Amino acid sequence: MTAFEEHRLAGGAIAGDADALQALWQSHRRWVAAVLLAHMPRDAELDDLLQEVALTMVRHVHTVKDPTALKPWLRTVAVNAARSAGRRERVARTKVLPFVAQEARRQADEAQSRGNPAQSDSGASALGIAHSLPPEYREPLLLRAVRGMTYRQIADVLGVPMTTIETRIARARRMVRQELAALEGQSPDHDPVRPAEKDGAS
Repeated sequence: MTAFEEHRLAGGAIAGDADALQALWQSHRRWVAAVLLAHMPRDAELDDLLQEVALTMVRHVHTVKDPTALKPWLRTVAVNAARSAGRRERVARTKVLPFVAQEARRQADEAQSRGNPAQSDSGASALGIAHSLPPEYREPLLLRAVRGMTYRQIADVLGVPMTTIETRIARARRMVRQELAALEGQSPDHDPVRPAEKDGAS
């Protein structure tokens, strides 16, 4: 989706266009999931939180005054939903984050199909380590590694300079590599949390 199309859909959604709202949600759903993963407690259900964010978007998107402010607003909604889940007492139904587990299985299957089981184990471990990082590193890394967003897109979502995003992701990757090296005895130069397709910082 181009920036022009996204701006047009955002304007339509704010104005009450249900089709535009649905298309916009489908476009943003995966990076919203990555934001939730970065902030939600381990016993929370990702699908439940996605539904909560979607419902808030339907009910309150009209309060957004500027189409360019919709992405930062939606991120704030996601962060608040995740933190609210952390404050609620709930019985743990799983100890594995569904989205991370699904992504790890996908990467493992791809690695197995390439005949590289070590990489599959490394990818799953890296995602688990990434989730344990401090939020300021965890969120941009997951948006980059799981969603494949560019540095510019992540900067726009988080509302910080792109140079800050580049620094945080570089530090996050270094922390993951160091942790993996300690756990698995592999070279700290190995980076299993990069997106499969590198698209630069554009």
